[in-house]
Amino acid sequence: MDSAEDQIARLRTQVEALMKDRVTPMVTNAAGRAEAALHSAGDTVRHQADAVSGRVRQQPLVAVLVAAGVGFLIGRIIR
Repeated sequence: MDSAEDQIARLRTQVEALMKDRVTPMVTNAAGRAEAALHSAGDTVRHQADAVSGRVRQQPLVAVLVAAGVGFLIGRIIR
């Protein structure tokens, strides 16, 4: 019979191999996908901000009226 120390050492080796072969690649893959999604979201936000900014430059009076309307609605909701 193996001693408890031998069994623990064998289990430790198995866990390390499992981590190396299965868990680490999955975590790396998930981190890569999360990073790609973050960059994509950032690009989308920048694109939308540029689009809104362009509209405001093209039609400043409409932008001011929309902002005033939204402010009025928010003020009514808060009261």
